[in-house]
Amino acid sequence: MATISFSSEGKSNPLVAGYAGAVVTVLIWAVWVLATRHTTATPLGTIDIGLIRYGVPAILLAPIWLRTGLLPKGVPVKLVVVMVAGAGALFFQVTAAALHVTPAAPGGILLGGSLPLATALIGMALFGERPDRMRLAGLAAIVAGVAILLVASMFKSGMTATGFVLLPLGAILWAGFTHAFRRSGLSALEGAALIAVWSFLIHLVLAALFGTHLAEASLPDLALQITSQGILSGLIATFAYGTAIRALGGSQAAAFTAITPVLATLGGAFFLGESFGAAEMIAALVVGAGVALSTGILSPRR
Repeated sequence: MATISFSSEGKSNPLVAGYAGAVVTVLIWAVWVLATRHTTATPLGTIDIGLIRYGVPAILLAPIWLRTGLLPKGVPVKLVVVMVAGAGALFFQVTAAALHVTPAAPGGILLGGSLPLATALIGMALFGERPDRMRLAGLAAIVAGVAILLVASMFKSGMTATGFVLLPLGAILWAGFTHAFRRSGLSALEGAALIAVWSFLIHLVLAALFGTHLAEASLPDLALQITSQGILSGLIATFAYGTAIRALGGSQAAAFTAITPVLATLGGAFFLGESFGAAEMIAALVVGAGVALSTGILSPRR
């Protein structure tokens, strides 16, 4: 995994660090989709998983957020709110609730496919970004892949309206975080620490109000979630994605996340025994092709 170094973040070769961060994020996100789906077979609910996901990095990154404070100087409060909502507690509760009732393959396609699209649209609408033709073609391919999944789901069970509503909503939230973090001036570690501590505090309030089932879970289940949610997703992926945003820009970093559907589709079949057909595979491949174009890899150099 990428070495977490506050002092040398991205200085040796920003583009290499950015692409590496994007790839690490995609791999971990695929694991996160599978691990969250796995919790349906355990006593753990979304509040329990949220406590793990944000509690672990909040503790490990305590020296960072204790130094910056819960409201870092020079960072507008509205950016902090958008970041915490977009990559923290609200994002997690929305997407975890959706993944509890959505198989890994369509769940990964809807979330991973919607995210770069939402990020690009926000960038164009609010910040004047103008993607070239190749990137627009990539976004169109992502939309086509999600449309294939939508049509296929109409003819089979296993995909609920909840997933179609909540997962794109989660993508919009994450897109908001992408743009807010880019404009915050925070480092990847500072952003990860801030999101973790605020989200952990929010989940502590939720646990006090609605209770938890952590004591009912087995040690292997807890170990799996601590590793996948707390260490990989909550700590490493958030840091890696922040590094990608800093080096590549928000829209390009977000485009990489559309690779997640292919990995989630295969992982759901091999590790969770979830069935998938030609439509899911075609959708995943079309979305994967879309992300390749969206990154600008085939765009003319200026």
